[in-house]
Amino acid sequence: MTHPTSTEIAGRIEDLYGAPLAALQAHARDQPPGMLSALLGLHDTLDFAERSITFHRERLVQLIHVERKISAHEVVHVLDCARRLAEAVAVRDTQAVTASAVLQSLVRTESAEQAEPPEPSSAPPTTTVPTGPAAAATSSTPSR
Repeated sequence: MTHPTSTEIAGRIEDLYGAPLAALQAHARDQPPGMLSALLGLHDTLDFAERSITFHRERLVQLIHVERKISAHEVVHVLDCARRLAEAVAVRDTQAVTASAVLQSLVRTESAEQAEPPEPSSAPPTTTVPTGPAAAATSSTPSR
């Protein structure tokens, strides 16, 4: 299953907010936590997981190179590297799915200056007519 990369998520965040990621990060630092900071956090974690996958995959290739003899001591390193690689993949997959779902639920709204006024409806206005009897007036003083 392919998931969006951190670059694709960054592009979608930029499209949603209409500004470059660096400007959004600077803006988010000056604001209270909100949706933008949450999206940027998802992106940062996704980006870190992708870099971690690359690092641990390259390290694992070095550790299990065909010409290299694996001793009992190095087996621990191979297993640890494989575990870290699996963790990074799990984090990447989770963050990519979450970020994608959140971004799909959001839409960019136009500012009030750019939005066009709605077209007037051609249907005549409807009025509501009360169907029940009018409520009887009651005294505000409690009864004994």
